[in-house]
Amino acid sequence: MRRFPRLAMVSMFAVLVGVGGPILGGFPGAAAAKKPKHEKPETLAAFDMVVSAGAASCLPNARGHVTVQAAGDNQQMRVTVEGLPRHTVFTLFVLQVPTAPFAMSWYQGDIETNGAGRGSKTFLGIFSSETFTFALASRDAPQTHPGIDASTNPITAPVHMYHLGIWFSDPADAADAGCSAGVTPFDGDHQAGIQVLNTSNSGTEAKDGPLGQIEP
Repeated sequence: MRRFPRLAMVSMFAVLVGVGGPILGGFPGAAAAKKPKHEKPETLAAFDMVVSAGAASCLPNARGHVTVQAAGDNQQMRVTVEGLPRHTVFTLFVLQVPTAPFAMSWYQGDIETNGAGRGSKTFLGIFSSETFTFALASRDAPQTHPGIDASTNPITAPVHMYHLGIWFSDPADAADAGCSAGVTPFDGDHQAGIQVLNTSNSGTEAKDGPLGQIEP
């Protein structure tokens, strides 16, 4: 086998590196590109929830805060609460109006508090000026809870719902907190307690709801 002098080999390597450098540099992606940092979702709105009239005397320190961020074609809504009884489940509803008798209502989900009476939950959906319900026809409705559920739905044109409200999931938990033990339908079994928080601080009319200020 033919052997090259050590000096010749070193010189040849230097030439190859010198030639290869510009060539490699000319190809896209050859050099390690910095990955773009994860962009934080755009905050579309942030607003507070206040204690309801029915819970003001028993839970005077109850309060909530809502942040709505862009999430592609949807919105991400984070609801944080505090000043509530510990280890208790509450229900969140999207409402036409924030105070009784509420009109159209949509069951959005549950929030459970920790040992300090604080809790939070993030929901993905449509939380903007496009939030609405409607019914083009009247049809038989499921009797999941006979005697409580409506047998049919009413025909209704689109109704937009821009307010939020939070209820005790169980009326017994409301009683334990020193609140009224009245029963309301604001839970999956329609046996909820009283309303605790709402967005009446934005106004009590349907048009005043804070979700209506968000443009998708």
